[in-house]
Amino acid sequence: MSGPATRTDTAERVLELAERLVQTRGFNGFSYADIAKGLQVTKASLHYHFPTKAELGLRLIERYGDNFALALAAIDEDEASAAARLRRYVGIYAGVLNAGRMCLCGMLAADYMTLPEPMRTAVTHFFEANERWLAAVLEQGRAEAELRFAGDAVEVARLLVGSLEGAMLVARSFGEASRFEAIADRLLADLLVAEPERALVG
Repeated sequence: MSGPATRTDTAERVLELAERLVQTRGFNGFSYADIAKGLQVTKASLHYHFPTKAELGLRLIERYGDNFALALAAIDEDEASAAARLRRYVGIYAGVLNAGRMCLCGMLAADYMTLPEPMRTAVTHFFEANERWLAAVLEQGRAEAELRFAGDAVEVARLLVGSLEGAMLVARSFGEASRFEAIADRLLADLLVAEPERALVG
């Protein structure tokens, strides 16, 4: 029984390191040699678990998307108000940035034209899932007079996702997480009907 457990453990270690490498270097910024060196395993063992880098990349997106979906489900369970849900959503991005990383799918989007088609599709699905969740929260907030915005909720959701992803990139280039927090605060403040004067992120 130790064999399967060991194989599973190795695959998980590969995914953990590969995710960090994508979040810090981009998909084209690392190779199997980097993973093999980091984990002190052979490249042959990596190919056993993930025969191609494209297969590894697709699994990374699926795993990241599953974890993100769990985080959103936890927000739905913990928070009743739309405003609180939006703050928690922004907090996910802030936490990734404060850990010295970027959104995995945001980094992959930067490499989009060089990705295999299955990875492109998976990246698009990740953002679509985020937009659907945000649109539902926005609609809830407007219906309950917590949030105010003009137009379709889906368009505002797309604006939020694009703005947060872009804010992460700019903040990273300056090495200042505070830049991201200031932009996130402004985005939320523009949506809230009324809010006490305090930081919205965190």
